[in-house]
Amino acid sequence: MENEEKKNSHKGGRHPKKDPAVHRYSISLNAEENARFLSLFDASGMNVMAHFITACIFQKGITTIKVDKTAIDYYVRLTALFGQFRAVGVNYNQVVKMLNSNFSEKKALSYLYKLEKQTAELAFLSQKIIQLTAEFEEKHLKETH
Repeated sequence: MENEEKKNSHKGGRHPKKDPAVHRYSISLNAEENARFLSLFDASGMNVMAHFITACIFQKGITTIKVDKTAIDYYVRLTALFGQFRAVGVNYNQVVKMLNSNFSEKKALSYLYKLEKQTAELAFLSQKIIQLTAEFEEKHLKETH
């Protein structure tokens, strides 16, 4: 009995599948169909073409992912800009404290007036950035279903 087990034992290699895929099919595509197929495959984000074809045949959900490089770049730069705005806010508070503690009241008011003008310009610029961002999202980041 021990000899039978040794003869039937697995000697290495890959374990056999319970339900192996042995049925194969072949299709032919012209150049235009092939280009369309490859673009759909690329848009799906799948790594294995056979899995993509199986999903297409059996109407499984095929997800297409479109990555807009300009939108990503825009948001990276916008994030950096907001970081700079925070830094300006911190510096603004420090400047006001220094003006009040180191200068006479008249001179401090003069500098605060200049600072107030620059702050108004910065607020206007901030509103313009928000408006441009809304326009960008409306034009370029529409979700397609």
